[in-house]
Amino acid sequence: MERFESDLGLLLTRLSEGLDGGAKGKLRELGDKLIRLHTRNLVKVNHSVMELICAKYLILSGYEVDVERLLDGISCDLYASKGLGSLILEVETGYIPPEHALDPLTYCKARVASKITRYSGFATKFGLATPSHYIMQIPRALIKPPRYRSEGEIDGIKRLCDLYYKSPPVGIEEIKNARLHAIFIIDVDGARIKEVDPADYIERSEQWAY
Repeated sequence: MERFESDLGLLLTRLSEGLDGGAKGKLRELGDKLIRLHTRNLVKVNHSVMELICAKYLILSGYEVDVERLLDGISCDLYASKGLGSLILEVETGYIPPEHALDPLTYCKARVASKITRYSGFATKFGLATPSHYIMQIPRALIKPPRYRSEGEIDGIKRLCDLYYKSPPVGIEEIKNARLHAIFIIDVDGARIKEVDPADYIERSEQWAY
């Protein structure tokens, strides 16, 4: 617990440089919430660090930001609102549980697909955030407008998600209507964000895919 608080305190000091009092206060509130959640063993430090870096970027972009927001029984990493619009941002670290040591690529691809399909219906826009040292494998169909998504693409995503997510399963309607709008690349060492277009990200990641 002491290490968690110390690491978040150091990060908040770095993130607060040059900010006005209002932005500093908002970041501090989010840090305090993550510390409270950590006392209940609900969050980990590396994930929380990335959430706070993303939170600063969104606050400076004019959003009101919350972390670990509950939505109909599931918790999203960041929920941001501005005017009549809202954005959900899920942080994807690339963590592989030991039980998936022999199928990490398929497991990560299914986890990313399930996040897009499960969460994107709860906000106007949905985005993924990931550290620069990890390359996400994103189904190309999920960046298409829903009306251009074929039945074959929908069935393929359904089969992929069903390999790991059955309680509850990802629904066909969720897959039909899901959409990925933004990707945030996190430079954790420099506490910076670079926002990239999902199509550009997928094109580059496919160059390294098997």
